[in-house]
Amino acid sequence: MIALAAFRLAAYVRSHRVYQALLLALAMLAIVYGSRAPRGVETAVLADGAVLIVPILAWAARSLLDTEPDRQRELSAIQVGGRGREVAAGLLAAFAACAVLAALVLAWALLLGVSVSPPPAALAAAALLYVLAALAGTALGALTSRAVLPSPAVSIMTLLLGFMVMLLVSASSLYWLTVPLLAWMKAANAGDLVERLPELAAISLAWCTAGLAAYVHLRRRA
Repeated sequence: MIALAAFRLAAYVRSHRVYQALLLALAMLAIVYGSRAPRGVETAVLADGAVLIVPILAWAARSLLDTEPDRQRELSAIQVGGRGREVAAGLLAAFAACAVLAALVLAWALLLGVSVSPPPAALAAAALLYVLAALAGTALGALTSRAVLPSPAVSIMTLLLGFMVMLLVSASSLYWLTVPLLAWMKAANAGDLVERLPELAAISLAWCTAGLAAYVHLRRRA
């Protein structure tokens, strides 16, 4: 399964699809971090980047899972010993790609986006947001991949709509009904991200787990 995940990552890079997500991430970074944020808002700036990168990570996960032809996917399932391992390998590869892009965004934000590094506790909280962003992007990208939504137009529209729904719902008092992206930003801007992190992380993990479980269920039934 690990070998299959590495194979899919290598295929994703060799197909040059990785550059689509990379260029989108670099464009977002150039806009958001065109100038250094003033002292005192470091955590808020880092949280903004974690939220804005989610649709790009979803695009990356979707592209990686769509790189392998359908027939090759069936052969892969036979080679690794079942559909479950094949699905897990795909998700592992997608999360690895998202994690690398998220790490790039975080590093850029720390080096070029803020005037000073935030306190250790705030930095750890912000780093966890990027891990959660990678999970959310993986789940959203998987649910809009070709194996679930064969139509490319429907897939792209669903991906964008899913992200917009996350933003709209998380802006309300019912933020716990989705991955609370805007709640991350509100907590960071209010200065209480560290205190609210256990609650927000638990909600985010629950919805990411539900999304990944839904993808696994759909793939195993296909």
